[in-house]
Order: sequence, then structure tokens, then C-alpha cells
Amino acid sequence: MTYETILLERLEGGVARITLNRPARVNALDVRTLKELNLALDEIELDTGIHAVILTGAGGSFSSGFDLKEQAESGPTGPEEWREALRYDFDTVTRFWHFPKPTLAAVPGACLAGGLELALCCDITIASENAFFGEPELKFGAGIVVMVLPWIVGPKVAKDIILTGEDRITAQRAYEIGLITRIVPADELQEAALRIARRVAVVDPDLVRDTKRAINVALEAQGLSSGLAAALDIDIAAEGRRSPDKVQFMSIVRQEGLRAALAWRERRFAEAEPL
Repeated sequence: MTYETILLERLEGGVARITLNRPARVNALDVRTLKELNLALDEIELDTGIHAVILTGAGGSFSSGFDLKEQAESGPTGPEEWREALRYDFDTVTRFWHFPKPTLAAVPGACLAGGLELALCCDITIASENAFFGEPELKFGAGIVVMVLPWIVGPKVAKDIILTGEDRITAQRAYEIGLITRIVPADELQEAALRIARRVAVVDPDLVRDTKRAINVALEAQGLSSGLAAALDIDIAAEGRRSPDKVQFMSIVRQEGLRAALAWRERRFAEAEPL
């Protein structure tokens, strides 16, 4: 297939690499990108020669999250429309968690909001030294689509990050709290990701699939799937209520552009003590 918002490469050693390729938008996840991610995963799932998948981003960043500009221009207006849109976001991101082949996120630069959730749903997440992470959604009146963070770092740390809208977590801090598994120099990120993926790809793919499932089942037994589904329902209801903060943020996006809306968002917290 020909893709517009991602790159799909088949590399040596049984590895495929998907690159989010909207660098001018910091690889924001618009509807087309989500569709193309699903199509790429369809291809990879059917290709018996691919045993591991790397997900990364072009232009020095991983992803800034779901595309707010697109949402402002043609976003949902009621709970049912929100359910359809957010369910598609949710299903695409969590597909990496459930994917039968191992997935590895190689994170350069910004990894925020839905982009962070996407990286966390990969089986292994490594990052460059200059990577930074966060969940800034509450700062502009939005909720969390894929509430996977508490399952990775625990509820206390997750509340600290989400409720404060923290969006400058360094790679070192991310490693310490379990967001990522390895830190590498920026110029070695892709090579390191490929080395790990090729190592995994050597193992019997059926055994890898079954073992990944066995690990996931342990979390499912603790309620992961039902917890994520319930959190999604809460987010759909919250978006349907239209937070005044979100209404104003989106109004500024439409009238003055996303940059102005982000500046407005940051000014609201300018008088707060820095974290």
C-alpha cells in the first residue's frame, strides 16, 4: 500500500518499522493516521516473515497526541458522536497492546497525551536521552482516552502526572517510574530499537505470541480490560458535558490557531508553582 501519514518498512531480521510521518504536526494522530496504522498492522499480521514491530516518529519527536486541530475543525458535538470517535482512538491505540506480534516503541523527543498512551501500549518502550513525556489533557479540559498509565506506574504516580497535567517528564524520570525500559543516546535510538527487535524476532514466533498473551492475561485477571473500558466511558461522558475549559480552548484553536490556544493554556498555569 501507499501511505500518506506513516511509513512502513520491512527490515532485515524479520522486523517491520512503522514511522509516524507528520513531522510538521509533531506526528499528531489524526483520523487518517489512525486508519493507516490499522492498515499497516493488518499487513504485518498477515506477513509470516515479520516477527517484531518497531513504532517510532519522524522529525525528532514520537507524537504530540490526538490531533486537536482536526478535532476543533470537525469534532464531535454530542455523547454519541464522541463515543464513535473516542472508541476508534481507543481501539487503535490498544491494538498494539493486543497485537499478536511483539511491539516496540522507539521514542525520540515529544511523547505526549495519546502519543504517550500509544507508546505505553507497546510491549517494550525505549527512548532517546532528549525524549520527554506527559499527559497534559486536563490542562485544557480534555480527558484521558486510554487510561493505561495507572497500570504501568501505579495509581499514585499516575494521579500526580495526570491531575497536574505534567508534560515535561524527562527520559531519566520516565525510566525511574517505569514508563520506559531503556534510555539510549539520540543518535543510537533506531539502531538500538532494531537490535532489540531482531533479538526478539529470533525466538519462535508462536512462543513469543503465547508468552506475550500470558503476560497480558495476568493484568487482565486484575481487571485491565474492564478498567480501561470503564475509563473510556467516563471520558466519553466528560467530553459530552463539554468542559468550559475545552470549549474555550477549541474556540481559540478555530479563531486564532493551535499555537495561540496552547499559549492560552500555558498562561493559565503561569502563576502556579513549577513542578
